[in-house]
Formats: sequence, C-alpha cells, structure tokens
Amino acid sequence: MSFIMNHPLIHHKIALLRDKNTGKKLFRELAREITDLLMYEATRNLPTELKIVETPLMKTEAKMLPEAAIAIIPILRAGLGMSDALQDLIPIAKVGHLGLYRDETTLHPVEYYKKFPVDIAKRHIFVVDPMLATGGSLSAALKIVEKLNPPSITVLSIIASPEGLALIEKKHPNTSVFIAQMDEELNENGYILPGLGDAGDRLFGTK
Repeated sequence: MSFIMNHPLIHHKIALLRDKNTGKKLFRELAREITDLLMYEATRNLPTELKIVETPLMKTEAKMLPEAAIAIIPILRAGLGMSDALQDLIPIAKVGHLGLYRDETTLHPVEYYKKFPVDIAKRHIFVVDPMLATGGSLSAALKIVEKLNPPSITVLSIIASPEGLALIEKKHPNTSVFIAQMDEELNENGYILPGLGDAGDRLFGTK
C-alpha cells in the first residue's frame, strides 16, 4: 500500500525544503516537522492496549501503545534526520541503524553497518529515508528487515520518484509506503527532479 500526502502544511513545508537558500538549521527543522506529519498518518492503525490511569479526579481506562510497539530504522546517513523526530514523537520506540553504500563496480547496494534492538522482530518497524530515488538501497534494506518477519513494515520518505516507488511496490508488496510528495522523474544520474538536492549534505552541512 502506498499513501501520498496531499495537505497544505506538507506542500508549504516542502516548498521551503526545496529552496536552495534554506539553511541547515531550517532544513533540519522542516524535515522533522514533515516526518511528524507522515508518522501521524502512518501510525493510524497501530494496535493499542487498555491501561488504568488515575486522573486528579478518578481512575479510568485509557488506550496506550504497548511498550514493545515500534522500532525505527533510519537508513544511514540521511535517515537520521527523520529518526530524531520520531524518537521525540514516540519515546518508547527503539532505534536500529542500517548503513548501505553503492558498489561503484556492480552498482549494487552493500551493507556496511547493522545494529538492531534484540526484540525488533516483535515490533512494528518503520524504515525511514528522506529520498526514495531509484529504490535500490531501500529495497536492499527491506530485504534485510523482511527476514525478521515483524508484524508490519512501513516506509516513510519525504520525496519519492515514480520509478523508485514502482520498484518498491513490485518487490515489496506487503510493505506500506508513506510519502510526503511525489516528484516528476529521475535524471540520468539517478537524482530526483525537481528534488531538493542531497538530503544528507543539506541536513549535516557537508556540502
């Protein structure tokens, strides 16, 4: 299942995110805010459990997320700009990290780092990466996560290309994908157009 956001707040924040004159501080803030809006929609159907809560007036039943409900996996490095926001939004979530790079000879993604919570297979997993371009790295990440056989897998991306989304839908039909905005196409170098540049560089000021 794929869900593409269509909301005035999203459109406004992405317009600012695209602007080449937007500095690192504002870029990070916008990425966090868009991530929060994506996660709000993506968690709509998460299971809850009843707990007894004591208000200043009485005890009452309240719905809460189970303690082992969620795991967040950012794809290094740009995914870190989204995972920080999600940890603030859902403090009980645990975080794994997955690093991939593209081999310049084979052009295939290569795993160089993986560290997951020990109980991750019990959790609803949210894989986060701001840019869904060709889909190659994300597909490689999903293959790793699928081996865990978790209750569900959801992808959050801020910008996607039609080509990248089509690849994920074809190869990972049981994964839910939530995208803030769909762009026009990929250029000959695999960059999203009109895009917003290299998300990792703009998040961390490395270019």
